Amino acid sequence: MQLVKGGRRAEPATYTVDEVAVMLGISRGMAYQSVHDGEIPAKRIGRRWVISRAAFSAWLDASDNLPKAV
Repeated sequence: MQLVKGGRRAEPATYTVDEVAVMLGISRGMAYQSVHDGEIPAKRIGRRWVISRAAFSAWLDASDNLPKAV
């Protein structure tokens, strides 16, 4: 369920690895590898990996952090 704020949908507090892969234009596998390698800031909650929206934005602003193509 999405929260509604002022008649609009609120931004999620976290992203999934799949959502981050789409936003970065990389494969799902490369996104998961980047999470496992610590390149993309993520936390594991149970069996799921989540990426904080704030941490992702800060990480993305640092241009040298983008995953390297193998």
